Amino acid sequence: MSIFYTPDIKNEKNYTLNESESKHAIRVLRLKENDTIVLVDGKGMFFDATIINTNPKKCEVVISNTREENISKPKLHIAIAPTKNNDRTEWFIEKCTEIGINEITPILCKHSERKKIKQERYSKTAISAMKQSLKATLPLINDLTNFNTLVNTSFDGKKYIAHCYNEKQKHFKAIHQLGENSLVLIGPEGDFSQEEIKLALEKGFKPITFGESRLRTETAGIVACTTFNLINE
Repeated sequence: MSIFYTPDIKNEKNYTLNESESKHAIRVLRLKENDTIVLVDGKGMFFDATIINTNPKKCEVVISNTREENISKPKLHIAIAPTKNNDRTEWFIEKCTEIGINEITPILCKHSERKKIKQERYSKTAISAMKQSLKATLPLINDLTNFNTLVNTSFDGKKYIAHCYNEKQKHFKAIHQLGENSLVLIGPEGDFSQEEIKLALEKGFKPITFGESRLRTETAGIVACTTFNLINE
C-alpha cells in the first residue's frame, strides 16, 4: 500500500499531489496510470484513490472512497527535553508516532543540553512514520517550550512527571487509569532540577517512575508511550 500525505485535501473527487509527493509516486515508486494509492490528511481520514495523470510534478488522482481511522483511545501528550544527540530525539518521535501519540512538546529545562530545535525536521520525521505505520493521524509537534510555561498550561486529563530522585514514586503502569488523557513530562539527561519538580507537583503533576533501571531520555519517552497504549488497548 502506497500512502501519501495530503493535509489540504477536502471532500473532492479529483486531487493533485504536491510536487514532492508527485515525484515520490512517479519517479521513486514508478507508479502508473490506474495504480491505486491511499491519501491521508493527518487528521484521521483515509482517501482511496486511482492515478489518472502521471505528471511527476502534478500527479492527478481520482478519489473512489473515504474512510475514517478507527481510534477510540484517550489522548497522550509527551513533553520531553530534546537530547544533545538530535538523532535520538528524532528516533523517539518516529517510534512514538508508529506506536500512537497525539502530541509532542520539546521542553527547555534547567539541565537541558539542547536549547534549539528544528521543528520542521521533527514534523517530517513524524509524517514519514505516520505513512510507514499506515496511520492517518499525525501527532502535533510543538515548538520548543520553556518548562515553566508548559507546567502552567492547562490540560484536560492527568498530569505526570517522571524523574530519578528517590521519592518512592509509583510506576506509570500502576497509576495510569484506562481511558484517561495523559500528559507526561520527561526530563533531560541530567534530569529535572529539584525546583522544576517542586513546581510541577504544585501544579498538580504526579511523580512517576518507569522502573528501577536508569533510562535514557528518549527510552523513557518510548516506555511511557508503549505503557499508555498497552493499558488503553
